[in-house]
Amino acid sequence: QVQLVESGGGLVQPGGSLRLSCSVSGFTLDSYAIGWFRQAPGKEREGVSCISSRDGSTYYADSVKGRFTISRDNAKITSYLQMNSLKPEDTAIYYCYTRALWGQGTQVTVSS
Repeated sequence: QVQLVESGGGLVQPGGSLRLSCSVSGFTLDSYAIGWFRQAPGKEREGVSCISSRDGSTYYADSVKGRFTISRDNAKITSYLQMNSLKPEDTAIYYCYTRALWGQGTQVTVSS
């Protein structure tokens, strides 16, 4: 079955960290870029970060640059999003996307 499954979300205090994982099944990651998106209540889904398949080059939205790090492990067919120095405005459902597929999302809540 071809699917993406996110995990690692939760409740964290401002300034804290979380690491999200996106596990892929049904195909290999080698040839595909992976993106992370998020959607806060009442807002449109926005791109957070992505990583290429060829050279591992990365992109970050300005709002997360310097705080988030995207990575991929093709052997484990998993992508990670390390999120540090979290802020309340990072609260959202986070989704991974690749090969025209979306995961179900994982909730991240940043609150004291």
